[in-house]
Amino acid sequence: MNPQGIRTIDTGFVRPGFDAAYLIVQNGRGAFIDCGTNHSVPRLLKDLSDAGLDVSQVDWLILTHVHLDHAGGAGELLAKLPQARLLVHPRGARHMIDPSQLWAGAMAVYGEDVMMKAYGRLRPIPAERVVEAPDNYEIDLQGRILRCIDTPGHAKHHMAIYDQQSNACFTGDTFGLSYREFDTEQGAFILPTTTPVQFDPEALHASIQRLLALKPEAMYLTHYGRVENVEQLASKLRDSIDAMVSVALRIGGSPDRHRHLVDALTELYMTRTAEHGWRGDRDALVHWLGTDIELNAQGLGVWLDRTRA
Repeated sequence: MNPQGIRTIDTGFVRPGFDAAYLIVQNGRGAFIDCGTNHSVPRLLKDLSDAGLDVSQVDWLILTHVHLDHAGGAGELLAKLPQARLLVHPRGARHMIDPSQLWAGAMAVYGEDVMMKAYGRLRPIPAERVVEAPDNYEIDLQGRILRCIDTPGHAKHHMAIYDQQSNACFTGDTFGLSYREFDTEQGAFILPTTTPVQFDPEALHASIQRLLALKPEAMYLTHYGRVENVEQLASKLRDSIDAMVSVALRIGGSPDRHRHLVDALTELYMTRTAEHGWRGDRDALVHWLGTDIELNAQGLGVWLDRTRA
């Protein structure tokens, strides 16, 4: 646990160092931020115990958004936390109360076997335990104010959480991805995530700027962990958003568009990581970023279709 009472929990989703949840501890009470999948719940409960808290001492589970790598285990976790309530963006609340639409959408892409192995069956959350958080909604965790900030661009149901005590933001996917495997002497490497289906570059730029206006000392990313040098990373993040949009517009409606998007993003990230001082080859890049390249290509394709429509 860092001096500000923030614990980083590896949810175990996909691989070590890929997907984080956080536990904030304040004066004997706790709040989780994001939770991974059903399979992550034992890890979160163990970390809670390691922090010296029991399940009755957790007041909140706060979701940055309802994509399943962030929120898939919410129902199972809440079932273990008798005093906790769920705090979620108003656009995401209904999907936590009745997750059937989330499940059906993911099932259509992945199939039931993959869904059960990766996420587990989604458990509904009683409506009376769900609190909607409009923009600037605040909760008080034993005198520690956590403010919810509407941050669309990655998803319309996305919010970041500003912790005044640590002067840090829990950014979900709004402030991009920064895997520790790409850290160099220059620091952390960062890139945007354009996962389908609601990528909106203008909204994402605005959300990043809104977080910067708070002048935070650090960002806590779901993928993955704490990053500092926030202004420098934001500049690189914004530049990469524009570069990825340019790639998508250049490819446009060409035949075999998805393959071209995957190839172009791979080359873009090879260039950017090399500029950052990372010395891995293409195979290593695909090993660490292959899933994100695929999802980013899908999301850019959806965005292209939407803008052309």
